[in-house]
Amino acid sequence: MFEKLQAIENRYEELNMRLADPSVMNDQEQYLKLMKEHSELSEIVEKFREYKNYKKALEEAKQMLDEKPDKELMEMIEAEINDAKEGIARTERELKILLMPKDPNDEKDVIVEIRAGAGGEEAALFAAVLYRMYCHYAESKGWVTSLIDSNPTEIGGFKEIVFEIEGKGAYSRLKYESGVHRVQRVPTTESSGRIHTSTATVAVLPEAEGVGEIEINPNDIEVDTYRASGAGGQHVNKTSSAIRITHIPTGIVVTCQDQRSQHKNREKAMRVLKAKLYEIERQKRESEVAENRKSQVGTGDRSERIRTYNFPQRRVTDHRIGYTLYRIEEFINGDMDELIDALITTDQARKLTNGEDI
Repeated sequence: MFEKLQAIENRYEELNMRLADPSVMNDQEQYLKLMKEHSELSEIVEKFREYKNYKKALEEAKQMLDEKPDKELMEMIEAEINDAKEGIARTERELKILLMPKDPNDEKDVIVEIRAGAGGEEAALFAAVLYRMYCHYAESKGWVTSLIDSNPTEIGGFKEIVFEIEGKGAYSRLKYESGVHRVQRVPTTESSGRIHTSTATVAVLPEAEGVGEIEINPNDIEVDTYRASGAGGQHVNKTSSAIRITHIPTGIVVTCQDQRSQHKNREKAMRVLKAKLYEIERQKRESEVAENRKSQVGTGDRSERIRTYNFPQRRVTDHRIGYTLYRIEEFINGDMDELIDALITTDQARKLTNGEDI
């Protein structure tokens, strides 16, 4: 591992020199390519240098012990040795994680689908809560959210809503959100004060970016146009700008009615279709992996119950890792990092133990 780390540091230094070369700076394409590689290596190099500093501190402290210091100095040296050993162990663990192959989808934008499940109108209202939660979280990360399609109810819920989140690392943070989310609360429509349980299903799909990732034969799709409408059937506009695309081989149907432009709606609908086809291919590949290598954090199966939001107890519990937070208001307002970090840490720790790729 340390030979590999030294080679990475040498490459990083070489990149520093090349990026300072005027001929490289004048070649925009090459400069951007090298900058990307430099950025990808910087975190590993910084952590490796931190590790080496701890190693150096440990050696220096041990040398001081050989000089037979007095009792007071001895205690200080022993404290330094303990700090250095802890630092070495921690940075070594962190380096192992950094060196693991990354999920190729981690840096991609995502398409999120939320569908109301069991619970009628209350489930649709909960779907709206989840939509706002992800919008707030995206905003806190500096990501951009754009609506693709929705089926709103008359009292502010959504039977279904599809939207896109664009931003660096969006999939790496949101991929653990796929599954069934359960809410326990007294609905606004409930007059007797009884607590109801409702569900909504979330699917997070990485966008298929390159042309080479997903090719769609034009003969395999049917495109229909219709008039976009809002809650209660009220027309958003009087032209047939909404788009429905049917992928004949798979039977997948996607719709988009967010934009007034038929061209823009078609473009968005095609992105959703590509993401869905890409997800089918991804799941096919992953299904070939042995059962004992499935992630304890969850397979991302949309039928898996992953989390409960209990409003009377102000509690959010993630069932995959047994993690509970007692600050539900902050969580649904987008303060999700503590739980997402715990999911990522658990997943990484398990893969380290099993020797799997991240």
